[in-house]
Amino acid sequence: MDQKSLKEQVLKVLENNHVGTLATVEKNKPHSRYMTFFNDDLKLYTPTSKQTYKVEELEENPYVHILLGYNGDGRGDAYVEAEGKTVINEDQELKKKLWNEEMKPWIESPDDPDYVVLEIDLSMVRFMNGNDHSGEVLEL
Repeated sequence: MDQKSLKEQVLKVLENNHVGTLATVEKNKPHSRYMTFFNDDLKLYTPTSKQTYKVEELEENPYVHILLGYNGDGRGDAYVEAEGKTVINEDQELKKKLWNEEMKPWIESPDDPDYVVLEIDLSMVRFMNGNDHSGEVLEL
């Protein structure tokens, strides 16, 4: 698949799958959890609270691994494996844009002082669709 078509397929997965795993590093070991992701082209965003282990872990090591897209329907499901570097973003406009009522159990409002957005600049994206066991890497 050419890079343009590959990017279109990757973006389709990112735009249609918002829940995935985020792996950070804790004491030189992986630590994964489910998160909600939003994308702007190939940049990912995930809202969280400053009062979480993941923020502490990212302050020590900003590199993450993300899995998005597998729906469990079968071997041909498209999904994305991605690596990137995270910045903790406190921009109020971005927080307002991403906040929704479903976040209330963790984040009171867009003005919650503990609310931050993890901004992830991807450095590697592998599109997996079941047809090629190694996947196809999108050049970034």
